[in-house]
Amino acid sequence: MRQPRYHDGSDPSHDPNGPDPLDREVLARLVHLALPAFLALVVEPLFLLADSAIVGHLGTPELAGLGIAAVLLRAAVGLSIFLAYGTTASVARQVGAGDLRAALQQGVDGLWLALGLGVAGAAVGLAVSPWLIAPFDATPAVHDHAVTYLRLSWLGLPPMLLVLAATGVLRGLSDARSPLRAAVAGSLGNVVLNLVLVYPAGLGLAGSAIGTVLAQTGMAAYLVAVVVLRARHHESGLSLRPHLPGVRRSARAGGPLVVRTLTLQAVLLLTTWSAARQGATATATHQLAMSVWTFLAYALDAVAIAAQTMTGEALGAGDRRGTRALTDRMIRIGALSGVLTGVLLALTAPLLGPLFTTDETVVRLLGHVLLAAAVFQPLAGIVFVLDGVLIGAGDGRYLAWAGTAVLLLSAPAVLLASTTGLVTVWVAFGLTFIGGRAALLLHRSRGDAWMVTGGSPSP
Repeated sequence: MRQPRYHDGSDPSHDPNGPDPLDREVLARLVHLALPAFLALVVEPLFLLADSAIVGHLGTPELAGLGIAAVLLRAAVGLSIFLAYGTTASVARQVGAGDLRAALQQGVDGLWLALGLGVAGAAVGLAVSPWLIAPFDATPAVHDHAVTYLRLSWLGLPPMLLVLAATGVLRGLSDARSPLRAAVAGSLGNVVLNLVLVYPAGLGLAGSAIGTVLAQTGMAAYLVAVVVLRARHHESGLSLRPHLPGVRRSARAGGPLVVRTLTLQAVLLLTTWSAARQGATATATHQLAMSVWTFLAYALDAVAIAAQTMTGEALGAGDRRGTRALTDRMIRIGALSGVLTGVLLALTAPLLGPLFTTDETVVRLLGHVLLAAAVFQPLAGIVFVLDGVLIGAGDGRYLAWAGTAVLLLSAPAVLLASTTGLVTVWVAFGLTFIGGRAALLLHRSRGDAWMVTGGSPSP
């Protein structure tokens, strides 16, 4: 067996009274993986922000059409996040097992799965775009703009899913910098293409969609090329053709992660619906609070992404004791990250409102909501880390089950809280969604059932 990358610090030469070298190793590796991941996560929303800023000058109907189409596109890409998470875990596990060829082959299989899903999704989306827009009950002008943007944007679904899969492969290979370079270059290219195609070229809203598709295609081409070059460099005989058993295996592994994502998104949707029941002020405040909370979640999610890679490698190396030690340290790091983001949120809560609005009622309510959110940040840090650990371990079925249980717990609590105010909604969200997930994930992490070693998580 390959010498494990991680150990539990039990080396006889280790001084128990001195600093634990594993803590330093974990922290250094965490920063190496998490910092580029965080920067890439922050850069990605700039696609939509750039589109909104540029399209906003065309008129309100165009901007409204973009907003409706963007909701549907985010949902489609969000449900496909398993292409990144699942691939990261499986590739890292094979790397830990010392089988680079198998790691690269799984990565290639993941790319083919992404391409197949992207082409199929784009074909369906092009056909049903008007029906997808219809439930939003938009005016005729907004409806037409939304259909135009959505239909053109479906062409970017295959490259966007390839970006997710290739990002997962490279993170599994401990390369977080290539996805960051792609995200930065893609965002800058998106701004330039949108400006040129919307205004000088005179294509309007259609130009914005085309520019984004071209930027996404460039990102996909770069990242796929990086994966292919690595495959050719390390394993000259590796086939780049579709390997159907591997593609099917990747699809089956991704199923539970889709369920997990659906349940999490359902809870977030319920909180928005509960805020909307309370009127425009509560809705606007909730939108601002969720935007701030989501930004902080990027920092915690970056730690989770690093946890996926590190856990997959440790289990692939057959090191159960090291995995346990690593998990304990990751939990502490997650809690500390949550404390830091919570303190930051509490200190800045009174100051953030005026940056977004001049409505004093919204500013005051936002401060109260953010303070409630800050209380739950330490638990959120643990939740994000353990989510990454269990994804890295290939424990998708438990995550799907846990997500369903939390949805059943959160839904009635959030809906009941909607009758008593927005702060109560956020408290209910923190207690049931964050607290419920923390309890279930901590319970799972204390057992051994998820620590399946070797190149594959399947028993």
